[in-house]
Amino acid sequence: MSDSVIRSAREEDLEGIWAMLEPVFAAGETYTVDPDIDRAGALSYWTGGKKVFVVERNGELLGTYYIVRNQKGGGSHVCNCGFVTAAAAQGLGVARMMLEHSLETAKADGFRAMQFNFVVASNKRAVEIWQRYGFDIVGRLPEAFHHPRDGYVDALVMYRKL
Repeated sequence: MSDSVIRSAREEDLEGIWAMLEPVFAAGETYTVDPDIDRAGALSYWTGGKKVFVVERNGELLGTYYIVRNQKGGGSHVCNCGFVTAAAAQGLGVARMMLEHSLETAKADGFRAMQFNFVVASNKRAVEIWQRYGFDIVGRLPEAFHHPRDGYVDALVMYRKL
């Protein structure tokens, strides 16, 4: 992945971002987004009021993430992120690269902590990566997510101080 770069998303990236979001949202396995969401809705969800980045290698988008304040007012020092890796880039370290970048970005932007509000417990790969990077499971919401294959599964709240 050394030839990959992470940069701010641009208008011309929207089609590539949609191409990554569409299969993930349609699968309904990791995000609490309507699986039938259309392009405009998905892009609005992903980019609206958020700082959005893409991972690019040789003109191809391999992943995207956003960073945003998790709460307003007294909770605005904690950020939240969402991550999606392109299907063809699964297992290449893209998620770890985005996570490392997001932690650096969060610190540079003055956040004091990062929180993932709703990590689907059956998304074991994500849970393991987040834990490897120092995130603790601080809450468990029993059967809060209806997974299309696994039925009702827990959702996790994961948190890490920066």
